[in-house]
Amino acid sequence: MRFLVGVTESGPAVHLVRDARAYNLSERFDGVGEDLAGLIGNPRLLQQIAGAVDLGPGVPVSHVTPSLPVRRPPSIICMGLNYIEHIKEGGYDIPDYPALFMRGPKSIMAAGAPMVLPRCSEKLDYEAELMVIIGQGGRHIAEEEALSHVFGYTVFNDGSIRDYQRKTHQWTPGKNFDDTGAIGPFVVTPDELPEGASGLSIESRVGSEILQRSNTANMIWPVARAIAIISEYTTLQPGDHIAMGTPPGVGHAKTPPRWLRSGETVEIEIEGIGICASPVVDEAEPVRSKSSVAANA
Repeated sequence: MRFLVGVTESGPAVHLVRDARAYNLSERFDGVGEDLAGLIGNPRLLQQIAGAVDLGPGVPVSHVTPSLPVRRPPSIICMGLNYIEHIKEGGYDIPDYPALFMRGPKSIMAAGAPMVLPRCSEKLDYEAELMVIIGQGGRHIAEEEALSHVFGYTVFNDGSIRDYQRKTHQWTPGKNFDDTGAIGPFVVTPDELPEGASGLSIESRVGSEILQRSNTANMIWPVARAIAIISEYTTLQPGDHIAMGTPPGVGHAKTPPRWLRSGETVEIEIEGIGICASPVVDEAEPVRSKSSVAANA
């Protein structure tokens, strides 16, 4: 199944996508809610939806303004350095254990929403990534069982402010600027894709300029192994997001560096899942309160 969470004239809803039309599930099924949280970990409801024949007229997918697939993910766990050629272009040694970091909720936004170039830096970089959404939680999940814990796959642009990423040995500042990580718009269930979402082309571009082009088969730690590794140290919960790292071709590794600029639209595409497009905008000037204006008058 292919899901699209978003807003139409009828309001916010979860939609099932069939043949380029979006069908409102929130109106037809009790318990669906306004994002995927009501479906994740609810196999009975998923079976009802999968078997539904009459879902109404639906609307064109283009009439849906995307929202985050899960409004408040319990955790957003990100893998770095998961493609060998990306490791080489960054000047790193090939690690024995994946680089792992977290993103906070204010750093992410829906596909189609503006990607914000901050006032304090011009080094906004793109990263095309596969995103895994956990359906069944657990701790110490065996690799051979890990894929049964996946609810679905989506597209992620792990937007990074490179100079802030390099300010410390850990990457938190550069990976957590507000509105720099785009997710969606579609979430595709595992039965629609190759096992572990492996063997899918993955690409980033601005207009006709191809920035990255690779394949998810080139990951060092594929999805099942990543879930097993992460669940060794933390209990995964339904709705957790795991970003699977980016292939080579990122902007900071190019000569000269290729930073995203205000007015551009960056697109991340993964075969069989969809395109995550983000218009780049300058950060707005802060709104000054009346009291501060009066104090400086």
